Amino acid sequence: MFGKTVTVLIDRSMGTYHPKHKDMFYPVNYGYIPGIMAGDGEEQDAYVLGVNEPLQEFTGVVIAIIHRIDDVEDKWVVAPEGVTFSKEEIWEQVKFQEQYFKAEIRM
Repeated sequence: MFGKTVTVLIDRSMGTYHPKHKDMFYPVNYGYIPGIMAGDGEEQDAYVLGVNEPLQEFTGVVIAIIHRIDDVEDKWVVAPEGVTFSKEEIWEQVKFQEQYFKAEIRM
């Protein structure tokens, strides 16, 4: 799936808060990829990096996978074509949520 072009429907836009955990602020766009099922039985979740404005939908390239060792699902990292980030740069952008899990970034 690395390098695959996907469309992410954003259900938590940059600058919003989690609907249930009201103290969790989303500094990046976050959503799901319709039609691809994840380990939790829901559609695959994805972070969108490299876009600095709230979105409703985004088409980009899968550049990394955040493998949650202590959870049933992984998160995909999607960015505009030609945009890359290091593991450290990805972690800095997603740690607001991923800090609560034992995870590794696969590229």
